[in-house]
Amino acid sequence: MRIVAVTSCPTGIAHTYMAAEALEQAGRAAGHEVSVETQGSAGTSALSDEQIAAAEAVVLAADVGVQGRERFEDKPCVETTVKQAVNDAAGLLDQAVEAVGQQQAGTDEGSEGAAGTAQEAGNGTDPAAALGEGAPPPEARTTGTGGFGSSLKQWLMTGVSYIIPFVAAGGLLMALGFALGGYDITEAPPVTEHFEVLSLTSWAALANQTGTLAMDFLVPVLAGFIAYAMADRAALAPGFVAGAAAVAVEAGFLGGLLGGLLAGAVVAGMRRVPVPRAVAGVMPVLVLPLIGSAVVGTLMFVVVGEPIAVAMQAITAWLNGLTGTNAILLGGLIGAMMAVDMGGPVNKVAYTFAVGGLTTGSETAFALMAAAMAAGMTPPIALALATKIKRDLFSPAEHASARPAWLLGASFITEGVIPFAAVDPLRVIPSIVLGSATAGALAIGFGSTLMAPHGGVFVLPLVGGPLLYLVAVLIGIAVSTAAVLLAKSIGRGARIPAEVPAAAAA
Repeated sequence: MRIVAVTSCPTGIAHTYMAAEALEQAGRAAGHEVSVETQGSAGTSALSDEQIAAAEAVVLAADVGVQGRERFEDKPCVETTVKQAVNDAAGLLDQAVEAVGQQQAGTDEGSEGAAGTAQEAGNGTDPAAALGEGAPPPEARTTGTGGFGSSLKQWLMTGVSYIIPFVAAGGLLMALGFALGGYDITEAPPVTEHFEVLSLTSWAALANQTGTLAMDFLVPVLAGFIAYAMADRAALAPGFVAGAAAVAVEAGFLGGLLGGLLAGAVVAGMRRVPVPRAVAGVMPVLVLPLIGSAVVGTLMFVVVGEPIAVAMQAITAWLNGLTGTNAILLGGLIGAMMAVDMGGPVNKVAYTFAVGGLTTGSETAFALMAAAMAAGMTPPIALALATKIKRDLFSPAEHASARPAWLLGASFITEGVIPFAAVDPLRVIPSIVLGSATAGALAIGFGSTLMAPHGGVFVLPLVGGPLLYLVAVLIGIAVSTAAVLLAKSIGRGARIPAEVPAAAAA
């Protein structure tokens, strides 16, 4: 059977390509012809029109909105997460085959003429041609992880995925400015008014002001692409307006989240309103953005903006008031969330919370960012170390995965641990959660701070209290390593080494 697939994760780094490789290998093993489009950070390897036309089924393995999904509307479709594709690619392909059978059965029942065409599809023609008037609608032929909760997560993760480059660029530039010019660099005059080429302070101010400018885009971009995921391009302008309004009323990230959802809902609702054919052509480029922006702007400025701003002020005050044990416990919680799904939605919630705190400028927020990064670095390095200590507890595929895991962990790419967790999740996941929680709690307990939202060990010079911070990371690695070795030793007899489809993907 010919099957096409699309894979896409929030960061577009590891899950996207690991899921693609898993589907391709499972397809070869089952005798299917599987072509995968990866919508990742390295760009989109687009499926050709010919591949899509010839396909008999579609698998959409994505944690964010799939770009161009309208290309597959006439195909039996299985929708799921990238994690499911990594863990059970063969099962997803079986579901796709079953979906084709269900579509053909529905067509057979729909009309006699459609049944004849379905028979032709069974002999090798495109099953899309088998759809007659009696065929079920696309929704009836779609299986997988549907439901509002799944859609909501996908919308939010789409927004998060688009802010990550702004976070990385802006945050690192701001951190560089602080490193070169000290904490008072924020008081420097605008570089458009005063800039000396030979002055280190001027260069520090330039880095800080450029980074601040990039970070100012976070909330509008978050809201804009949440709306985009819900209602396509027509919702981009209303979404950006909602995010800008959230900034204007000081509603912050929380306001951006709600504003993006409001914009997407408003535009999606308007798209369902029937309009004359003469007007339909200008709806997406004029009417929907215009009315959507006006409605969402009114809601954000007049109705919901102020209550959200009050809530954000309360959160900021709570963060600023955290000290001692409470701060350490929060660091442990952030650390555990960073590890539990290894770069997935829970990880992104914790990371976004830490990054959002950076905009408050509080010491506690900087401490939480340090905790999040320490916790995210720990899992891949711990598993790579474990393979060196007890080689016989790991399969050849896991040993292959260990080589890139060192660098991935050091670079704060938690997804490097996925190949190990895919083989043995019940032992690996609790072990890395324990180590990451330890690293996060210790980072705050040691008084470490971090203004850079990414970079791993490469931003160690920008950490407040770098030596103790490194100790926190090393202890977290040691805890995870010891826990996973103990767990695997106890259950060694029950363990079945397996090849991980994505073992060398990272």
